[in-house]
Amino acid sequence: MNNLSVDHLTGIRDLTNEDIQLIFKMADSFKDVINRPIKKVPSLRDITIANLFFENSTRTRLSFELAEKRLSADIVNFSASSSSVKKGETLIDTVNNILSMKVDMVVMRHPNPGAAHFLSQRISAKVINAGDGTHEHPTQALLDAYSIREELGDVSGKKVVIVGDILHSRVALSNIYCLKKLGAEVMVCGPTTLIPKHIADLGVRVSHNLKEALAWCDVANMLRIQLERQEINFFPSLREYSMLFGLNKQLLDSLDKRIIVMHPGPINRGVEITSEVADSDQSIILNQVENGVAIRMAIIYLLASKIER
Repeated sequence: MNNLSVDHLTGIRDLTNEDIQLIFKMADSFKDVINRPIKKVPSLRDITIANLFFENSTRTRLSFELAEKRLSADIVNFSASSSSVKKGETLIDTVNNILSMKVDMVVMRHPNPGAAHFLSQRISAKVINAGDGTHEHPTQALLDAYSIREELGDVSGKKVVIVGDILHSRVALSNIYCLKKLGAEVMVCGPTTLIPKHIADLGVRVSHNLKEALAWCDVANMLRIQLERQEINFFPSLREYSMLFGLNKQLLDSLDKRIIVMHPGPINRGVEITSEVADSDQSIILNQVENGVAIRMAIIYLLASKIER
């Protein structure tokens, strides 16, 4: 199969296992491209992509921009903080104005869950979800799974624990969907207040003890505490959270096996992970960043091939 089964990437749930494997295979090719002296291919010279970020983002936005430039696409950047959205313009109006400039693809981050899906039903351009509220962040989940595959050879059969603020995390949900599709065992770990009530229905284990979770896993994906999404206090203090659920070198060294450590960023050093762990040889955090560009190149390229010229 050389084509995705979907016309947009709004969430992991819509993808088949074959879709994910195709994205990985394409990312392998693009990883070779971004590691050679001339890091550009002319694949999308006639494609225009609009990056619409209705929420602040540094890493995801830069990663998408770099992926688009490596593919030679034309780029339109849009930031809601300096736009007419502040004056009350609706999402559809904003996008229609941009589409009237003959844009072929839209990469969108939005604070409302379902915004990317809503948009994909109403416009002719291809839509990539770069994060919608606390719902999904599909490209992050794909690059995380790709990084595990690269490090451990395969995702199937591996034990992955996702630690931290599961309740407010779009990364956690997309990761669960993606890892389960690829045959991994998944556990979530964090304070009771930060674990959604019915998450076990997704076929994941639940733990409130970090040491036990680490002893079980092959991979620990450490999430940051999303204070900007929390309207009430879900735990007494960051210091207490760090003592119970923060990953430090002493805890890592106490395990009788080598696990790999991941983090989607940005890192709150000293809260969910210490600098010593983040910078250790067990951390693949910088690999995730590099793989993010290759995965996003693969997705953009595959969706662009479905655009009617």
